[in-house]
Amino acid sequence: MVVVDTQVRTPTPKPNPLLDLTKQSELGSFSTIIRRHQFLLTALALLAFLCTVYLYFAVTLGEDNSCSGLTVTQKALCHAQHVKQTVAKGKMKIL
Repeated sequence: MVVVDTQVRTPTPKPNPLLDLTKQSELGSFSTIIRRHQFLLTALALLAFLCTVYLYFAVTLGEDNSCSGLTVTQKALCHAQHVKQTVAKGKMKIL
């Protein structure tokens, strides 16, 4: 009888490159992240600026609120009347 004096070895798993991304050295510094996402951050800043400008002009140039100080029912009728006038002028399209 022959005695086999070898150990049974399990194959060592290959390192997964996706798991290596979790290391801090692979992610890089804060400036690296900023450089990688510069386009998205610029677009977000532009969008925030444009929304701010839109809201400023919507508030300052909007119609005066002639429906203020009314009861709930009167306020609803007042708003409905404003919508009818706006649609009649062609400024607002209903789908």
